[in-house]
Amino acid sequence: MSSISRTLFISDLDGTLLSPEPAVTEYTARVINSLTEKGLCFAFATARSVYSAVPITSALEISVPCMLMNGVSIYDTAEKHYIKSHFIEPEASSEVIGAFEQHGVHCFMYRIEEETLICYYSALTTNVMRSFAEVRKNSYNKPFVQLEHLSDMADGSVVYFTTTGPYEELFPVKCQIEKIPGVSIAFYLDVYNGAWYLEVFSHEASKAAGIRFLREKYGFERVVAFGDNLNDLPMFSASDVRVAVGNARPEVIAAADMTAPPNTEDGVAKWLLENFSRYMD
Repeated sequence: MSSISRTLFISDLDGTLLSPEPAVTEYTARVINSLTEKGLCFAFATARSVYSAVPITSALEISVPCMLMNGVSIYDTAEKHYIKSHFIEPEASSEVIGAFEQHGVHCFMYRIEEETLICYYSALTTNVMRSFAEVRKNSYNKPFVQLEHLSDMADGSVVYFTTTGPYEELFPVKCQIEKIPGVSIAFYLDVYNGAWYLEVFSHEASKAAGIRFLREKYGFERVVAFGDNLNDLPMFSASDVRVAVGNARPEVIAAADMTAPPNTEDGVAKWLLENFSRYMD
């Protein structure tokens, strides 16, 4: 990839670039694709995995590798391969699994095996987990494997743990896991169903680290980031210009340099249409 502009524009997906459905609207796709023809370097940074992030953004002409699973992987959507991934050390993975088990909370464990992301789980114990798994099996053909003991596969191929549920159920797990050396967490309210997400990944992975990698590898001198939720704050910290959509959490708006319209009004696309030319070199 050779950048036309020395500015990278990178956006979170859910609650930011995507509409509440969630989807990329025809207007957003038209604006971003037309600006890409004029030199826009655009990418996304999401907590989603390849199996949902790529299909949901398929209408976009994306010219820059993107961030998946909160910065765990840098993925080239055009060439369909992982450029970089951060793996969790086996000992740390075992401790994370132990923390979930101690509190009686089930999770999804992701491994990258020969360029394929595989999701393992021991049980689907809540309606949210069952819905999560069923939608992804049917819509994205994601490889799902049930294991009696996740610890059986807790080796150097693990990249991510995630679960969703009530705050009071996940908060004790979060407090225990954040003490484990070698891992970081994201803990935030889902924008769609009111449940909380708890995500665990290597301490070397973050949206901030992903920004730094893209900046250094592709020579971007400036990064403009768009976000709405708490897991976007690390991305903001590594960016030069921070734009919160109008529906963003108060903490994100407070950390932003400016505000775009909400995601219900194609806020990212409208901001780009109005401001893109200012950042062309």
